[in-house]
Amino acid sequence: QVQLVESGGGLVQAGGSLRLSCAASGRTASSSAMGWFRQAPGKERESVAAINWIGGNPYLANSVKDRFTISRDNAKNTIYLQMSSLKPEDTAVYYCALGGGATTIMARTRVNYWGQGTQVTVSS
Repeated sequence: QVQLVESGGGLVQAGGSLRLSCAASGRTASSSAMGWFRQAPGKERESVAAINWIGGNPYLANSVKDRFTISRDNAKNTIYLQMSSLKPEDTAVYYCALGGGATTIMARTRVNYWGQGTQVTVSS
């Protein structure tokens, strides 16, 4: 059984910051990377960021690459999404994902598991 648990969401003013965490448990060895997606009501889920367990080079969507960073703690099986300069359009449910590689997660071609999501709300 593989489980992904997100935390760190909440309400923040525009221009503020939040850090999301995702802890993975279970048999995750077959997946080489983790990442983040987000989905606003009535909109399609979009890729945000991803990172490989080996190497650790970050991949970020163009819409967030100047404001967000992704990192990982291999010993804790945990990834983080540091979000700065938040905008109202960043409001969404943020989902953690586990997949075969960072590039395939970003392309949504190999996502094996999903977390239940954490709400991020940015007020104007």
